[in-house]
Amino acid sequence: MSKFIIEPHFRLHEWVAEEKGYFKAEGLDYEFREMVKSTAGQIHATADKVGAFQSLEAGRKSDISCACHWTVAVAGSKGHGKLYAGCYSVSPAGVFVPADSPVKNPEDLAGVPISVGHQSGSHYSTIQALEQYMPRDRINLNFGDGLLFARMDKLLEGQSPACALFSGPYYFAEQLGYRKVIDTTFMIATFINGEPDPKDVAKYMKALQKAQRDIDLRPDLYNHYYVNEFPEKYHGRMDTRRWGPGERIVFEPYTKETFDQTFKWIDERGIFEDGLGSCSYEGSISSPLAAE
Repeated sequence: MSKFIIEPHFRLHEWVAEEKGYFKAEGLDYEFREMVKSTAGQIHATADKVGAFQSLEAGRKSDISCACHWTVAVAGSKGHGKLYAGCYSVSPAGVFVPADSPVKNPEDLAGVPISVGHQSGSHYSTIQALEQYMPRDRINLNFGDGLLFARMDKLLEGQSPACALFSGPYYFAEQLGYRKVIDTTFMIATFINGEPDPKDVAKYMKALQKAQRDIDLRPDLYNHYYVNEFPEKYHGRMDTRRWGPGERIVFEPYTKETFDQTFKWIDERGIFEDGLGSCSYEGSISSPLAAE
């Protein structure tokens, strides 16, 4: 039987579980791949309108990965994998502008190009946050700056007037003095690739639950792992001691009600031009299994 493939994904949990030996303690036969870290950050420099959904559609190399719950739900409904229903997580996120920007309030973002990842958490969550303040046709999303580090570069280089960031880049921008105009915190779901053994998935989740406890208790011991997920060109400027714990896993079910509300929200906003297709909760979900 092949090993269970684990790839860290913009959060501390996998790094903590690996450090503490929690995966091994659960009896998981696994391979730990550091796919997120890259010297030049090229993994994040995608073309216009290529984002989280497209990466799930193309297939990821790990048995289990994560993306915003909107995209994971749609990917599951289209047969590209399944959403794991045993938990979800919540990530800090926000729209940032330079310190000297004339944008002071959310209303000031009307018409301003906001750099987001196409059909990624930043795309959905920016709409969700700003439609309280302006008509949807005044929310000006810019998909051309690529994914997380690519669009953060544009902001830091003065080429982007506003940028949606989450997790480590969120804290980095905050540390460097960029202003958060509005919070856009969003839910993340776990994505099951292929047909891994459900017992292995359960073991993996139990290890992450232990890691979450450790992070809650002493985040200061683990924030240094953010360095592993940033291109090396940023390392000299990063002070992770000032950063927060980031994404938090909530070990509660991702329910059918949540799934249905998510599809309704996406459909009403026409985010997928070719439609959503089937949206069966039962056909899109991988149910949790307690590890023995």
